[in-house]
Amino acid sequence: MDDIIQMTQKGLYCTEGDFYIDPWQPVKKAVITHAHADHARWGSQSYLCACEGKNILRARLGNHAAIETLNYGELKRVNGVVLSLHPAGHILGSAQVRIERFGQVVVVSGDYKTAPDPTCTPLEPLRCHVFITESTFGLPIFHWPDTEDVFSDINAWWRRNQEEGRTSILFAYALGKAQRIIAGLDANIGPILTHGAIENFNPCYRNAGVNLPPTLHVGKVEDKQDLTKALVIAPPSADNPNWMRKFPNRARAFASGWMRIRGNRRRRSVDRGFVISDHSDWDGLVQTISATAAEKIGVTHGYAAEMARWLRGKGYQAEVISSDLREEKANTGGAATS
Repeated sequence: MDDIIQMTQKGLYCTEGDFYIDPWQPVKKAVITHAHADHARWGSQSYLCACEGKNILRARLGNHAAIETLNYGELKRVNGVVLSLHPAGHILGSAQVRIERFGQVVVVSGDYKTAPDPTCTPLEPLRCHVFITESTFGLPIFHWPDTEDVFSDINAWWRRNQEEGRTSILFAYALGKAQRIIAGLDANIGPILTHGAIENFNPCYRNAGVNLPPTLHVGKVEDKQDLTKALVIAPPSADNPNWMRKFPNRARAFASGWMRIRGNRRRRSVDRGFVISDHSDWDGLVQTISATAAEKIGVTHGYAAEMARWLRGKGYQAEVISSDLREEKANTGGAATS
């Protein structure tokens, strides 16, 4: 891709800086864009992340992981390169990695979004010579509705289920998506209950100053009659007979950018699909790429080949950057959490 950064069997590697970005295997030095499991893997000797994301990364990796942090925009000289981290707007603590050497700048975006989100610092567009972008939703069909409209629909669905005596169960990714949804709910409607996988991350957000309404682990609810008034947020993995038997009268919904495709809702067999994603839609991807003024674009994840082809048609030097296909295949079932 560039002489500053190369793709290796362990992931993106900065040769002169001697560090990897979101490596797929344990390495000596790992720079982490954010704490989702497909970007932050256990086993490296040391980690570097944005300050806002340290507590989440600690919760993900455990107390023994060696984690160093940088404030957004803070410069760190690593051998012959200057490294800095900048907001990506994906989840709390998510960062783009900016690497500069002799005036040449490479930016690795990680995952990012342009939509407003009160639970994380907004995306900061960065000018660079080489930009490596995700393309999870890199097709024009993916266009996100207004976020406030989506939350109005979720709240209305919750009220309607209450009137019908049904527990509202909303499936969403445990880290990032769930907290964004919690922040957008009308807590006056009723209690907000959470699966343990979600409740474990909520303190990280509150300790970072993110204003989340009160939540309660669903396992601690004593009055089961209250369940019909509640909205329960759970990860997709909880959609199984053993866990769902707690809610005999229920309505199920899924919150994901993949709900833009109607067939995904049918495959999930849910009552409602809410289109909300922590990734940029097509317009957000195109706008962000344009704002970088980059000469070269590397495209990874999702519809990378389609996005690279479109970019070349617009005059960009664009190529596909291979990703860890093993991880993508492992997460295919969870891709609808995006």
